[in-house]
Amino acid sequence: MQLPLTGMGTFGSDKYDENTVAQAVKLALESGYRLFDCASVYGNERNIGEVFDDAFRKGTVARRDIFVMSKVWNDMHGPGQVIKSCQKSIEDLKVGYLDVYFVHWPFPNYHAKGCDGNSRNADSKPFFTEDFMAVWRQMEYLKREGLVREIAVSNMTVAKLKEVLPLCEIKPFAIETELHPTFQQKELYDFCKKQGMQIIGYCPLGSPNRPERDRTDHDISDTQTEVITGIAQEKNCNPAEICLAWAVKKGHIPIPFASKRQNIVGNLSVPERIILSDDDMRRLDGLDCGNRLIKGQVFLWKGTDDWRDLWDEDGVVAEWTKKNDIWVKKER
Repeated sequence: MQLPLTGMGTFGSDKYDENTVAQAVKLALESGYRLFDCASVYGNERNIGEVFDDAFRKGTVARRDIFVMSKVWNDMHGPGQVIKSCQKSIEDLKVGYLDVYFVHWPFPNYHAKGCDGNSRNADSKPFFTEDFMAVWRQMEYLKREGLVREIAVSNMTVAKLKEVLPLCEIKPFAIETELHPTFQQKELYDFCKKQGMQIIGYCPLGSPNRPERDRTDHDISDTQTEVITGIAQEKNCNPAEICLAWAVKKGHIPIPFASKRQNIVGNLSVPERIILSDDDMRRLDGLDCGNRLIKGQVFLWKGTDDWRDLWDEDGVVAEWTKKNDIWVKKER
């Protein structure tokens, strides 16, 4: 499956309601977008589905000409629930099938809508390979039954992928992960390319509208860095477009969200309008500083307060055991 160079995200964060996101999708369809990244947890798939259905009926676009992706949320990892969630997304989006279906996060931890960064769910637990594979077997069923064309993963690490890939009967078609100039995840990127996985980058603009719970005082805003603003001035464009041009030239698919027509149109036309030189790319590549913006701390379990435990930063999947209702990391 060959996906478009740029897609449209539909995560409205805490800033845009369902109708605003759906209107943005309508504008995107009319502007030529053909890839749409959705998720059940975003709470807007029914609204977006009305837009798709209207476009199909009016002949604005045919179903076969667009690529629609969605994701199973963390609270639907149980037996049969992945399949149920997928069927609901297909029904809500009114598309008949999904082009790509993702495991949104590799564990069943979830949080209340609109919660703050200190929120914790008592049922949260660490990643376990056998739990993930139980979810993946349902994903494989979805592909075999034709409900989805491809299955994929999101928010994974190299360490987790090394654990699960040998066990997969059907390998992930793609990975969706945070990618922008100040957070390039080179090891993960190279590993996934070697595995033949399509790489889709979320937060391609440095996520200026991400929820408050994900913000810290140490975060860097990509579009305000001297390098990006300087190149944007040279190219006579805005800094966000430089981030998208960098993503396309690196070979992954950015999925920015925009609500204004001029930004929607501008984002889609970046690959044709903005040509980055080798020197531009060298300067942009030099911005990488591990600036993870979506840390995921709301998914932490009782036994850790360090969001780094979600991301296997020491290169291996830690082993955890439960003692007196607390998860304890095993010593290696």
